[in-house]
Amino acid sequence: MAELDTRYVPDINIKYTFQSTCGSLSGQGVAAVAVKVLACACGACAPETACETRDAFAGAVACGGGGEKDLPSGGKSAAEQLPHPAGERPPVRFVCRGGIYVAAAVHYRDAAAQTIGETILTGNGFMTPREKRQADEGDEQSVDELCKNRPADEYFRLSTEGDCRDVVRCDQAGENGITRLAGVRCPQGLAFDIERQTCDWKTRVKNCDKLDKPRKALPNLKTDEPVCPKDQLQCGNGECINKDLFCNDRPDCKDDSDENACSVETDPNRAPDCDPNQCVLPDCFCSADGTRIPGGLEPSQVPQLITITFNGAVNVDNMDLYEEIFNNSLPNRMNPNGCSIKGTFFVSHKYSNYAFIQELHRKGHEIAVFSLTHKDDPKYWTGGSYDDWLAEMAGARLITERFANISDGSIVGIRAPYLRVGGNKQFQMMEHQFFVYDASITASLGRVPIWPYTLFFRMPHKCNGNAQNCPSRSHPVWEMVMNELDRRDDPTFDESLPGCHMVDSCSNIQTGEQFGRLLRHNFNRHFSTNRAPLGLHFHASWLKSKREFKDELIKFIEEMLKRNDVYFVNMLQVIQWMQTPTELDNMRDFTEWKDENSKCDVKGQPFCSLSNPCPLTTRELPGETIRLFTCMECPNYYPWILDPTGDGFSTRRKRNIHLNFKNKNHSI
Repeated sequence: MAELDTRYVPDINIKYTFQSTCGSLSGQGVAAVAVKVLACACGACAPETACETRDAFAGAVACGGGGEKDLPSGGKSAAEQLPHPAGERPPVRFVCRGGIYVAAAVHYRDAAAQTIGETILTGNGFMTPREKRQADEGDEQSVDELCKNRPADEYFRLSTEGDCRDVVRCDQAGENGITRLAGVRCPQGLAFDIERQTCDWKTRVKNCDKLDKPRKALPNLKTDEPVCPKDQLQCGNGECINKDLFCNDRPDCKDDSDENACSVETDPNRAPDCDPNQCVLPDCFCSADGTRIPGGLEPSQVPQLITITFNGAVNVDNMDLYEEIFNNSLPNRMNPNGCSIKGTFFVSHKYSNYAFIQELHRKGHEIAVFSLTHKDDPKYWTGGSYDDWLAEMAGARLITERFANISDGSIVGIRAPYLRVGGNKQFQMMEHQFFVYDASITASLGRVPIWPYTLFFRMPHKCNGNAQNCPSRSHPVWEMVMNELDRRDDPTFDESLPGCHMVDSCSNIQTGEQFGRLLRHNFNRHFSTNRAPLGLHFHASWLKSKREFKDELIKFIEEMLKRNDVYFVNMLQVIQWMQTPTELDNMRDFTEWKDENSKCDVKGQPFCSLSNPCPLTTRELPGETIRLFTCMECPNYYPWILDPTGDGFSTRRKRNIHLNFKNKNHSI
């Protein structure tokens, strides 16, 4: 548990170390005191025995929604060392103010029984008795005022003083509907970024002088009585404008409020809820909660599909790993239909070896794009313009098609860096550029996993993650949703933990044995419910960090392939099955996976045994010389955002990267 603070109590010379409210308070010095209190998540205080050393005293306290209770001390040494009336022990008082947090008021008395000091110990540091009284008097009003019209998931500061680590949010889960403040403190060395709503290195946080995010004017979308003419809605300032002007990326209200309520839940022009009568396969699939099986099949007749995906550059650092995992020369790497297992590679441009990418494609693996620049600013992706997404994703596809010699129009999928979805602009670009699917949106861990869906209708789950920008409008695009994995080491015993979307983000997985349990438990979760595709998403560096991880994955693959109801396929093959739901008994003859384009089982030699190591520069990356490995001819310059072909720099980005697909087939 992270340490919160360490300070000295004035006049008494006792050093206290603070930990979270569910942790402990300990002291050392002239009078050694140690108290441990458990504060539940709901804010109530539960008793827990304190340390029982000679220089400590123990006790218990239970506060409900509020109030104070004295804590009788125990332990002779502490009682003897503290100055207090003979025969009495120093009282400790714990305060649960509104059920929000625990404060300990330690009263120190001299031999004449006169109070010489009182210090209020809280998660936010020290409060003097005067400060405590002021806070008590203004608590109810200030909390209500602070939380008025504030989202429950928004963190804000109570003060700009201090080290920029402390923030709170409004919590309305208290007893009798009382609004409380729930506090969070960033670990040592980090600070809280108010705009990004996350902890980051202190040197990177530039808003420590800000208490909260800028407040934006909101429209009046729900009124007791109609206040605007038909097909119009009211801005925050009271004016009425046409409904279709809301959330169109151009402020039309004088207070800009028409562009400030544009989430999946609030956009007035959002996609409608799922209508199974209108949404029919093969072009559309949806369900109210996302758990319905395509074609209405019984779970026992559904093949369990498993997708293995990798994000990032393909090069000499990881190609050997991919060859070992997907070794189609081994009989235990074949699906029950006789085809080799397949994976999907979301490829980023810089440092990729396009000869290797060409070889992966030749063997039937799916190549998709992970952006051209992979900029490390999440805001760039969340708030990117249409042209930004066009340059990054269509540009990356153009580079890959050209230098990996992929001419069959099969690059139709994208994944956003850092899984930071770009909202409607991203999906408008995908529609115009004939991208078939996105694989960036995550679904929170639930009892039943979610099937992929099309975005003609509203998403069947919440937009998961901080500052996410999920699409609110209707788009003819598939979403290959990333179901979070259950990472508990012992699901039958361990407490609930948040899920993880990438396998390498399951930070508690430290050994191959733990990794194996995670794989099998999550397989059983999917297989025993609705058999939604199980996604195993990796960065290659994690699998290479420990050999036991790679060995355990291969062991899992071989174990699953001994069954006749499990298939390791790529993302496109999942969509193909969903468009034509086929019962398990007929899967060996499923033609969409065995035709010429599917490359059921490819043998033979690579296209080129020795690639061209082109040392290239570009004016966009001054001072860098980067090698581009390709079986094709070397370009003049290193391909980059304004010059994806490498033919020469142009300041007219659109002319270079806007692709003409009239004579190409990018459908499936």
